[in-house]
Amino acid sequence: MSDEQGFSPRERRASFTLAGIFGMRMLGLFMIMPVFALYGKDLIGFSPLWVGIVIGIYGLTQAVLQIPAGWLSDRIGRKPVIYAGLALFALGSAVAALSDSVYGVAVGRVLQGSGAIAGAILALAADITREENRTKAMAIIGVCIGISFAIAMVLGPVLASFFGLSGVFWTTALLALVGILMVRFLLPESAHRGQIRDVTAAPELFGRLLKDRQLLRLDFGIMLLHLTLTAVFVAFPLTLLDAGLAAEHHWWLYLPALLLSFLLIVPFLILGARRNMNKQLFQASILVMMVALLLMAVGKGQIWLLALAMVLYFTAFNFMEASLPAFLSMLAPAGAKGTAMGIYSTSQFFGAFLGGVLGGLLFQQLGGSGVFVLVAACMAVWFWLAAGMTNVSKVRSHILSIGVNIESHDRREQLLQRLMALPGVHEALIIPEEGSAYLKVDGNIFELDQARRLINL
Repeated sequence: MSDEQGFSPRERRASFTLAGIFGMRMLGLFMIMPVFALYGKDLIGFSPLWVGIVIGIYGLTQAVLQIPAGWLSDRIGRKPVIYAGLALFALGSAVAALSDSVYGVAVGRVLQGSGAIAGAILALAADITREENRTKAMAIIGVCIGISFAIAMVLGPVLASFFGLSGVFWTTALLALVGILMVRFLLPESAHRGQIRDVTAAPELFGRLLKDRQLLRLDFGIMLLHLTLTAVFVAFPLTLLDAGLAAEHHWWLYLPALLLSFLLIVPFLILGARRNMNKQLFQASILVMMVALLLMAVGKGQIWLLALAMVLYFTAFNFMEASLPAFLSMLAPAGAKGTAMGIYSTSQFFGAFLGGVLGGLLFQQLGGSGVFVLVAACMAVWFWLAAGMTNVSKVRSHILSIGVNIESHDRREQLLQRLMALPGVHEALIIPEEGSAYLKVDGNIFELDQARRLINL
């Protein structure tokens, strides 16, 4: 396949290397979720509240540092930020592995979360790949994150059963060190491009996007989704234990539930794309998650009911995890996708922190059933808010290079008018200092080659 038709060898290598680095880091963050409530009981200060704090605390530093780390990568380069983030992640993992108290483990998780490299990784992917291949590169990274979550649900219980909790944290430290070696020896060099508005956040756009109700619905949704995730895994491992499934066998339930959920979401993703039923299927997923949580609440002591609940939960979770970023990409204004994604990611990680704390508090006061019922009530609120969502269509974003000879205001206005006149163009934005034009288009109508020919006139 030629370079014009697909990935060049350099782009392919960069995309899969970055996906591997990101995936291993997320694997390290996720592996603790299904095991800490079970294997942390010998730690000083152990309590349900601290289970929730340890599971979710990484989200607090991620939420605070995600956007600043992306800005820093614009100024000092991508690789230095990625190196520093992976080193902090390795240090945090070692601190947690060596701790004999929940307080030390929490400090380790804070350090793990402070290695906020998502923005730098996505920006580096944008630096290295051509515009026509950038969406595919981002998709590869996204798929790798989903795979890492699935592996973590299985690998965490297996590692903990053989090596204990410290073994899980030493494994995450090793993964971070492998990531550093991948950056050093596998990741191609790239020309640093500075800010790319479809990848990193622009401060001047925050006020505008925080007033956009459609984007706020997505931000609130991802916050609730990850609040639910961390809250569930404060209580669900102990619920399985009470049902008679030994800790070392929990992966027996997680593995088939995950595999079945991946099979179940495929027809819904296809149906949503082909029939323009994204909103309806998304609302249905919220209801499925609510049913799953209520089954967890009433399924105490019944493994088959808990297994069914987990299949439904993972199906709804994976569908929404895949759908929300796609919706955001379609709804974000031209040239504002990076800022919209920064706000979205901050909401996601804050939700993880909030879910851990609330899950721990609720479990301490009401038990596992109380956690599941009250989180199900959150799903009811989300369903009501989602009723106002736009039923997104096939909207795409493109960045076109216009060169540096576009300083004349009149010339910029002429080019902007010609771009807006192209079939399928909804929005166009020219950033002279970047030498770029950002377009938001109808993917069914817009022809990218036509826009490139217009710019080259």
